[in-house]
Amino acid sequence: MQLAICAGPATTGKTSVLRHMIKKLLAQGYRPAFLKIDVQYAEEDIQLFKEFGIPTRKVYSGELCPDHCNVMVLGDALEWARECGCDVLLVETAGLCLRCSPYVTGGLGMVVLEATSGMNLPLKVGPMLSLADVAVVTKIDRVSQAEREVFRARIQDVAPSVRIREVNALYGIGIDPLVRLLEEAPAAHAGMELRGNPPVGTCTICVGKKNIGWREHFGVVRSLETDIFYQGE
Repeated sequence: MQLAICAGPATTGKTSVLRHMIKKLLAQGYRPAFLKIDVQYAEEDIQLFKEFGIPTRKVYSGELCPDHCNVMVLGDALEWARECGCDVLLVETAGLCLRCSPYVTGGLGMVVLEATSGMNLPLKVGPMLSLADVAVVTKIDRVSQAEREVFRARIQDVAPSVRIREVNALYGIGIDPLVRLLEEAPAAHAGMELRGNPPVGTCTICVGKKNIGWREHFGVVRSLETDIFYQGE
């Protein structure tokens, strides 16, 4: 089973990139399945099923971060894809906070960034970029060549080892190298783990405490004048 986990901010063109990858995979005889992870609404699974007739599913993360939800359901999703007779699983995760990394030690980690999002965006993304295998840059036709070069340089500043592939996700230009990277990636296997360490998650706000001010909370907190620290038992 080949696995690709595709993350990135909203509206960057993740689904469009995966749509063209599915076309290429089907043409080469692969049997792909698609899983969409979003917070509360998604219809990409319906669209891709209607277009290609492949097995598709979606999961709403609700109160979970979408990338955390990916960690929880990925094992079941791989079993589901195998039961459907598929040999490739494409996972698209909303990736909203930019701090988390959904990638695992097997498969291909893809982050999709749009060139129109500003030259400094790569500096703000964190592990979602630095732990990826490939950064897919979309909407390259909407910026100048100079802006493209600066955007690439910013990616390389943050993640020197990450491969950069510029694509036109509207027409499917530049998709073939992504399919080759997927074919060359380590297969999904038992015992896969997250790449890197997840953020510290001891947080009373996350479990529903609404009080304002760090003195009202315990666990990992911070004040205006200090860095993060731990208070409480």
